[in-house]
Amino acid sequence: MLTKSPRYAVINADDFGYSDSVNEAIITAYHQGILTSTSLMVTADKADSAVKLAKENPSLGVGLHLVLCCGKSALHPAQIPHLVDQQGYFDRSAGKAGLKYQFIPQAKQELKEEIKAQLDLFQATGLSLSHVDGHLHLHTHPLVLKILAELASEYDIKFIRLPHEELNFTLKIDSTNLPLKVVYSIVFKLLRNHGEKLLKNYGVKYLEKIYGLLATSQISKSYLLGLIPQIKADIIEIYSHPQSISSDIELDALCSQEVRELLNSNGFQLVNYHQLEEKLSGC
Repeated sequence: MLTKSPRYAVINADDFGYSDSVNEAIITAYHQGILTSTSLMVTADKADSAVKLAKENPSLGVGLHLVLCCGKSALHPAQIPHLVDQQGYFDRSAGKAGLKYQFIPQAKQELKEEIKAQLDLFQATGLSLSHVDGHLHLHTHPLVLKILAELASEYDIKFIRLPHEELNFTLKIDSTNLPLKVVYSIVFKLLRNHGEKLLKNYGVKYLEKIYGLLATSQISKSYLLGLIPQIKADIIEIYSHPQSISSDIELDALCSQEVRELLNSNGFQLVNYHQLEEKLSGC
């Protein structure tokens, strides 16, 4: 008799530390919903409050949300002048930032120091690093990903997010913004192919499928109810961006009993990355 493979779902919220309202929404989704994991922006305005909340909720997995665009640096601007402006802010465009990192030699040299600085800030919190992902997915930039892979053993990075989802699944639910979704699907498929080979060489894990890119900031209850039955992979992450405890479609989705029951009926166990590591190590 064939036995079914166990199925695991990490349910993550990005931008922990961005604001008090984001922090409150994330903790609410953890206590009242399906959220198991979050990603901390260590240089954000409310990072200290987020760390305090994380320590009060030790079963919530916490990873690093690496910020290399649309945010503030860990290092002083004088140390990384080719990465940030005089106030220490990265470019607001992920595309422009990525081109800068790829083609300006000085920027390449400064990137590793800034990435190390953000990892150091995370270590200084005393939290256990569950995984690494990045703001606007700039961590999947080949140069950035290579630095992270090289630092993995030093900082005990076990998992890195590599976005990877089926375009047709999303289009069955919502076909709006089709050209943008097609472009995202193609670009991140290429980045995924590169990332898989790189992370394998460094012994860093990544999940079979990662859902959220093609419905970014629109992970609604109806979206999840349409997506979950289509999923064939057994080890997945669904990530979201809950912003507030009032009038927030993503928080409503994360707190939906119907969504929880659907995950359960499809055989998914809710885990964070630490728990997933334990389960995979025990296989």
